[in-house]
Amino acid sequence: MTSQNEGPNETVIELKNLTKIFGPRPQKMLTHLQNGCTTKEIREKTGHVVALRNISFSVKKGEIFVLMGLSGCGKSTLLRCLNRLIEPTTGSIFIDGEDITSLSIDRMRSIRRKRMGMVFQSFALLPHRNVLDNIAFGLEIQGIPYDERISQAKETLNLVGLSGYESSYPDQLSGGMQQRVGLARALASSPDILLMDEAFSALDPLIRRDMQNELLDIQDRLSKTIIFVSHDLDEALKLGTRIGLMKAGEIIQIGTPEEILTKPKDEFVERFVEDVDLSRVLTAKDVMKIPDPTIHVTSGPHVALRMMKEAGISTLFVVGKNRELKGIITVDDALRAGKEGLLLQDIINPDVISLSLDTPVSDIIPMIAESRFPIAVINEERRLKGVIVRGSVLSALSRTGAV
Repeated sequence: MTSQNEGPNETVIELKNLTKIFGPRPQKMLTHLQNGCTTKEIREKTGHVVALRNISFSVKKGEIFVLMGLSGCGKSTLLRCLNRLIEPTTGSIFIDGEDITSLSIDRMRSIRRKRMGMVFQSFALLPHRNVLDNIAFGLEIQGIPYDERISQAKETLNLVGLSGYESSYPDQLSGGMQQRVGLARALASSPDILLMDEAFSALDPLIRRDMQNELLDIQDRLSKTIIFVSHDLDEALKLGTRIGLMKAGEIIQIGTPEEILTKPKDEFVERFVEDVDLSRVLTAKDVMKIPDPTIHVTSGPHVALRMMKEAGISTLFVVGKNRELKGIITVDDALRAGKEGLLLQDIINPDVISLSLDTPVSDIIPMIAESRFPIAVINEERRLKGVIVRGSVLSALSRTGAV
């Protein structure tokens, strides 16, 4: 099992030079690859298919790592290599430092049951079992006693928001509800790793968005390590901590959603992302400016006036202990306070608009249009982390070609 002492940057999954070749003589094809033959040449001359070619990357604990690309790029094959439902031709797959490509079938089966959960595009529910028994099925295979597995299944059922449907059968549920059951079944054994293959692609758009939000909510609570396969760029951008973009069995670029959008590695990646609405992808932390200068609540109005004059600004955010946001002051209020002998805390306007670091730019734009003042970006402790003005948003969007 995963150590309790693992840190947030702990590597859970690591692939090294992973290659998968379909055909009767895959080992011989490795020699052709080493001699510089292309995937196309091998297919045309020998009939073998190089599904994956020399793939290496690692996934950290608690990440949602999205594998995406066009149909036939190898993403689903790669996912199935991770739990050896498909055997790699060569290369290594490490799970918490253990190379699973060298494990016996029995040992690998045990890892699949206890450490990995998998959610497929097709719901793959057992039609003759009710919801609760479907969720408990994996626990039953593990030999978990009946009362214990039913208790765990009920907890997981609550987690995916299906309380009250314990006795329903799959054909009585909507597509979204069936996929929730599939997700609950994968989570019931408390796996460290969740493998999700086009899990939401068969759903209607509205239900799909609901399931994406549901997954993010569950991830906030459980912090699983998730490998998510998708051909939908918007889905990848929404869910992914990082994205691995694949083409013809190779990973072309790995990066955060913003890096994939704003720093495409080549023309293929650039074409792949060219139609994305960046205002729906970039967040407050991507467009904010460093909040400098700011003034402490215990300072005086004359200090505030001097700071505004030197910085060429007419407003100033006021912070307290640990840079906790207190509000904003204007140059006119500071002038009045200096004349009337008022303290800084007497002129603070606390009604400043503040938002979180992950607020989408699409939500920020109307706020900027309506606000007389800059917008504050704060963390969960209300510490001031950044400042957003009209120019910083326009600058960020223009750098990426969105305006």
